[in-house]
Amino acid sequence: MLRLLAGALAATLLAGCSSAPSWNPLDWFGSSPAGVKPAALPAISATRSVRVLWSASVGAADSFVFTPALAGDSVYAAARDGSVVRIDAATGQLRWRVSAGTRLSAGAGSDGRVVAVASEEGEVIALDAQTGAARWRTRVSSEVLAQPAVGEGLVVVRSADSRVFAFGAGDGKRRWVYQRAAAPLAVRTPAGVTLHEGLAFVGFSAGRLVALALASGGLRWEVTVALPKGATEIERVTDVVGNPAALRREVCVAAYQGRVACYEWQSGTQQWTRDVSTLSGVAVDARYAFVSDDRGAVQAFDRSNGRSVWKQDRLAHRQLTLPLPADNEIAVGDLEGYVHFLARDTGAFMARIATDGSPVRAAPLSIPGGVLVQTRNGGLFAISLK
Repeated sequence: MLRLLAGALAATLLAGCSSAPSWNPLDWFGSSPAGVKPAALPAISATRSVRVLWSASVGAADSFVFTPALAGDSVYAAARDGSVVRIDAATGQLRWRVSAGTRLSAGAGSDGRVVAVASEEGEVIALDAQTGAARWRTRVSSEVLAQPAVGEGLVVVRSADSRVFAFGAGDGKRRWVYQRAAAPLAVRTPAGVTLHEGLAFVGFSAGRLVALALASGGLRWEVTVALPKGATEIERVTDVVGNPAALRREVCVAAYQGRVACYEWQSGTQQWTRDVSTLSGVAVDARYAFVSDDRGAVQAFDRSNGRSVWKQDRLAHRQLTLPLPADNEIAVGDLEGYVHFLARDTGAFMARIATDGSPVRAAPLSIPGGVLVQTRNGGLFAISLK
């Protein structure tokens, strides 16, 4: 029945759209995929104390995912209504709040000098990071679902129609654009750009990962993370999701209904792959790669060879965020606004804390003294684990 329904949905989307349609598996049946009830919260004996250092409100996200950014001593965050804020990362004090002048569809990106946000109309807006004053506006070819990447004098934006645009951070002039053919069906989830050592790493539909030269937009290398499988259009979707994770000499990525894989960052030489499906991507630290799979299990893999280290499956169907490695723990948010802390080396539950009861969709962000989460209702919660 599910397969037939999925096929019918795909046919409807394909017939009703002249451009590449997108879909969000989490939205098909309301709050849980396929109507499956999320697992009850397991009882835990907290081994670490956890508390909210500070909280603030930026504004609701609606159906979009708004990821905050840390640059210097400040957190930058945005909301659907166009609000953009700068907050002191240590105290939660509001430095400034401005309106971008349009409804936004993605979180803020910043290098401490420029803050960039974007809209579903393809408008990219840059603000002065210190004052919030408008600096420039420009447009890309379609809606933007992932926060812009800001660095090395550029604002780099991936649009939903499989294009990547680079603009001068100071003047907003287009420096280059990279384009791929749009897939017939795409997952509607943020898939952004990661800047690392003069390259921009970007994932696309059909399981493709590319490395682009930041100076010119030229293609350095391209790999296939996962090949499409299945009989229907939906079953064959293998989009790279989330932002590629780059650390030292490796870049790791994950594909929905596909794999998690790591590559040598300069050449694209494959280091290892593991079959796993996720909607949020992959995170890495010095030893491990971490994934929240699409069934709600958190998994850790040895970063050197892909060997499975542990799997925590007691949060099934809770629509987990990308895990955040934070010292000796892993932080992950869920659909009811809880933030769970797991032991980095074993996956055992260490602590749990509630926020405002609305889903945490964006990945937790590491800040001095703790982690930061942004909820769908617009709450910003800085959490300390001691």
